[in-house]
Amino acid sequence: MRAVKIKRENLSGFLKAIEPFGELWGPVKKGDQFSLDKISDYSEIDLTALRTKIPFKKLLLPPKFSMFSFDEKGYKPNIEDIPNRVIFGLHPCDIHGLNIMDAFHNQQYPDAFYNARRSKIAVIGLSCTPDELCFCKTTNTHYAEKGFDLFFTDLGDIFVIWVGSSLGDDMVRECPELIDENVTPEDLKKYIEWRRKRESKFKSDMDFTGMPSIMELSWDASIWEELGEKCLSCGACTIVCPTCPCFNVFDEVELNEDKGERYRQWDSCLFKEYSMVAGGHNFRESRAQRLKLRFTHKLQAFVGAFGEPACVGCGRCVDTCPVDIDIKSVGLRLIGEEVMA
Repeated sequence: MRAVKIKRENLSGFLKAIEPFGELWGPVKKGDQFSLDKISDYSEIDLTALRTKIPFKKLLLPPKFSMFSFDEKGYKPNIEDIPNRVIFGLHPCDIHGLNIMDAFHNQQYPDAFYNARRSKIAVIGLSCTPDELCFCKTTNTHYAEKGFDLFFTDLGDIFVIWVGSSLGDDMVRECPELIDENVTPEDLKKYIEWRRKRESKFKSDMDFTGMPSIMELSWDASIWEELGEKCLSCGACTIVCPTCPCFNVFDEVELNEDKGERYRQWDSCLFKEYSMVAGGHNFRESRAQRLKLRFTHKLQAFVGAFGEPACVGCGRCVDTCPVDIDIKSVGLRLIGEEVMA
């Protein structure tokens, strides 16, 4: 991986130069929140944005999409006409989330619908300064070393650009007049100072050490019933989570015609219908059982399958849950620490 740099004033020129690589998507301010939107005006991009309300996964697996159309003669997958896209502004935690989703959707049975969109996406990361909701340092996802094509570190008057792939290299070569290959010792000094300053900004912390074992020993703990009484089963935490992949599949068939379409849409393990099977039986009837399933997946099962928790410390669930049930608060409860209401 090599590094180059670009003057801050040349960022718009760079984004203009890479238009041939696909639609540009980036963080845009919407009221008091941020949204990952398609960019038509480069001035819309907010470089101060932390977490977008809905993460990047909406571009990889849209909330609802047609998998294939079918009739009496067969079926036709709907994986054509997917545009090339460039996502600008993904922070390290979201890049780690993208890496987790890549692994999950290709572990045993590759997901053709995910991969069709993933192959059309270029990732440009962007450095950030944490707020009180960020706990990515705890999950060791506060820096990204892979999973991006380019990564911009904001040093004020310049961006240091880390080139992470051949596609990223093609991008910087698209505008050689804007790119400076000479990263100086002074730039290195500024970068080190920036890292030290950023490290000092992390205020939210917890200890995930041994969490799979703690989850196992807490299987029958009273915490689940207590939290189940509070949980609204709204599923908001799973919708905003960058690593929640649950979905449902259903068919829409034309009346009086032998044709239709099969759709896939986001689902949530917190919804009562999620665990319902034929005959009306539900393996997780209570909210406590469904809540325990979610945190078992995040903090125990995923570690066993992939060697790391399915949480990147982005703070979205902390920001979103109306009754303060999130990865951080549950983790603190499990290790016996008091949680401020």
